[in-house]
Amino acid sequence: MALDAADQQLALELDRAHVFHSWSAQGALKPMVIAGGLGSTVWDFEGNEWLDFSSMLVNTNIGHQHPAVVAAIKEQAEVLTTVAPAHANLTRGKAAQRILDRAGGSFSKVFFTNGGADANENAIRMARLHTGRDKVLSTYRSYHGNTGAAVVATGDWRRVPNEYARGHAHFFGPFSYRSEFWAESPEQECERALHHLERVIVSEGAASIAAILIETVPGTAGVLVPPPGYLAGVRALADKYGIVLIFDEVMAGFGRTGGWFAFQSLAEQEGGLVEPDLITFAKGVNSGYVPAGGVIISPAIAEDFDDAVFPGGLTYSGHPLAMAAIVGTLDAMASEGIVENAAHVGADLLAPGLAELAAKHPIIGEVRGLGVFWALDLVSDPSTREPVAASVVGALKSALFSRGLLPFVADNRIHVVPPCVVTDAEVEKALAIYDEAFSSVAVGTGR
Repeated sequence: MALDAADQQLALELDRAHVFHSWSAQGALKPMVIAGGLGSTVWDFEGNEWLDFSSMLVNTNIGHQHPAVVAAIKEQAEVLTTVAPAHANLTRGKAAQRILDRAGGSFSKVFFTNGGADANENAIRMARLHTGRDKVLSTYRSYHGNTGAAVVATGDWRRVPNEYARGHAHFFGPFSYRSEFWAESPEQECERALHHLERVIVSEGAASIAAILIETVPGTAGVLVPPPGYLAGVRALADKYGIVLIFDEVMAGFGRTGGWFAFQSLAEQEGGLVEPDLITFAKGVNSGYVPAGGVIISPAIAEDFDDAVFPGGLTYSGHPLAMAAIVGTLDAMASEGIVENAAHVGADLLAPGLAELAAKHPIIGEVRGLGVFWALDLVSDPSTREPVAASVVGALKSALFSRGLLPFVADNRIHVVPPCVVTDAEVEKALAIYDEAFSSVAVGTGR
């Protein structure tokens, strides 16, 4: 499309006049206007460009405007733009088949939703119906979506003003850098976190618990890669007490961790593949080109509803345009080695590059992540690990933006989360921008 600088102001005026934004005080907003994007780059109507190291909301895994995905949507639009979920549809079947192929042979069905929040809603519903129990356990450091049960399963501040759903309890997951368990090693953190979880299970009443819902790698909470053995330990506790285990892979799935799913990426450190009973997904399954999410279901749960009615559904479940975007995305990711590229970028570029930044800038207390899923934990004092003030994060965000990088920030952290298609040259450029931004803020704050 042709760029017209006048459209920049018009877009902002229309937004401020008519659009109500999420998680925001409306009067203070001045949102960035994005006119277009391609791959790992976005631009405004004035032609200014930024490296998108936010992947929007950590969801454009295949990058912006991937031609294969755009073509798949266009092709489907010429054939059938919408269909009720009660009918069979070839594109929906292909999407389900491709998702199951990547999840592995222990899963048999996919229930499609409009996004990650309602994927978690329906996974919770399935677990409750399967067990005949009510309660759901989830971690305090988590985000599961902004709908009734999903937001109450969430552990962060967004849960507190929205606690209208029943049957939820929380526990602390492992986080060695800011351990709740006075652990001095990853092994201690794992052991003590599992002990804590079992105590919560017993104290809440194991016979009342339908599900343990965890992000395989908590994302918004800080890219908290679990210590070796933790997922296997949670699986063992779920089995011991007859609890359904749900892995929320909405943010971590489909290439983000350098594997198709995060539980697969972590198989080596766990001593083998740790499979849940249900997997929720969205975001990277088609990079949000058309809203889509879903629940990947094990046979033991899917077969419950062979004769009994599943009491749930959505008008746009398995929407043809969304399904075409999924097929186009997963086929392109496979044929172009995009998941392998994410693994390469993480292991060979971001891991050493971010470690070098941390060695140079004391404000970076810890670097953690895998694939194209990283976080920089920012501290005012490396010895006490005191988080930096919000003003420092704001200054860093501005410094990055002014240098041509669109960042993702949360609390005291900068999340380094480019698309899975990011190139080596783009990573090199981004690392230089991070270095410059940290240097400028350090000078400006007298550090």
